[in-house]
Order: sequence, then structure tokens, then C-alpha cells
Amino acid sequence: MPAASSDAWSSRADLYRSAVEQAEGADLDLIVRWCEGEGETALDVATGGGHVTRRLRDAGMRVTSLDPAPGMQPDVVARAEHIPFADSSFDVVVTRIAPHHFEDITEAIAEIARVARRLVVVEDTLFADEAVEEAEKLRDPTHVRSYTEDEWRAFLEGAGLEVEAVECFEKRHPLDAWLARTGCEGGEAERVRGLLADRIADGHYVDVKIVLKASKR
Repeated sequence: MPAASSDAWSSRADLYRSAVEQAEGADLDLIVRWCEGEGETALDVATGGGHVTRRLRDAGMRVTSLDPAPGMQPDVVARAEHIPFADSSFDVVVTRIAPHHFEDITEAIAEIARVARRLVVVEDTLFADEAVEEAEKLRDPTHVRSYTEDEWRAFLEGAGLEVEAVECFEKRHPLDAWLARTGCEGGEAERVRGLLADRIADGHYVDVKIVLKASKR
């Protein structure tokens, strides 16, 4: 992640820590269920607001958090594409609602698979269409791309993992707060609203998150 992107994320840290739809949800509950019983140690890649780390620690796991933005207060400051740990260092490796920011998704997933001993759990925004991609990039220039289920399966399998389960969840984002978190305002905010018009309901932007569970072969 370029320094400018890292600085941007550091400045957003408190907003992501307090965002309700980030801090809870059936998607996060599922991640915890999938990780429990899979070992004692976990790595939370691109921890952001630290919600996965918090929940897995509450579940009794020893968790190391990693993020390229120092303001997110991770245990380790590093990019997903360059994880500074040895092969098979953690029983479980998780990344939640972050991969659409990874500059090199193939390299990042290869690194995540490399440092996992048993299990990898990935959650991200499911690709919808190019209008949504345009809106996401307008709202947040650090957005790279969201991916389809088929693309996700290919990434994980290409990294030597076997996909065991896939689930999808609808997630509702309070639209004004969602735009404000990245400083999207004025004409750009109006353009985003227009691009997402058919996905806005009762003041919320509604998208779909995909959660994949994959194991070492």
C-alpha cells in the first residue's frame, strides 16, 4: 500500500472501529464459528478496526493483528502482499472486508496461504457490476476491485487451498456515515448516490459480502 493510502487509512481508524456494521453482524459471527476449534493461534490480516481480532481473542485464541496503516494500531505493520512470518506460523489466517484494497490479490492470497497451518477464512464484498465498482472507487480511491465467487475460488485454489464452504450475507451500511468515513462529499457523493440508486433502501446502501472457508490440502 502506498504511503498516501496508509496515511488515509490511519486517519479513518476511529471511524472504522466505531462503525456498527463493521463491528458486528452474522458474517463476523460465522467467521468466529469457523475458526473455533481449528487451533490456538490466528493472524488477522488487514485488521482495520480490529473486530476480528477482538472476537477471536474473546473466543480464547492467541491473535496477531496485521495492517499496513499504523493508525489502525495493529500488532504488526505490514502489507498483505508481504507478511513477515515464516511458513505455517498460524493455525488460522483471516482477512475480513479488506481484499478489495489489496494491490496484488494473487500475491496477497499466496502469502495468506503460506503462513496458515490449517485454515484460511476470507470475507469481502462480492462483485456486483461495473457501476458499483465505479461508485466504490469514487467513494474511496484505495478501492482496487471486488471479485466474483468464481474468481475467489480460483485465487484460493491457486494458492494451494481447498474451498470447504461459501456463504453470502447482505450487509446494510448507513449511507451518510458510509460516505463520510472516506471523506466523500459534494459532487462525488452525489455521483456515488446516483450509481448506487437501485441499491439504496431506507437510507442504507445494501451490498453482499462473500465469506469463504478454505483449508490446506
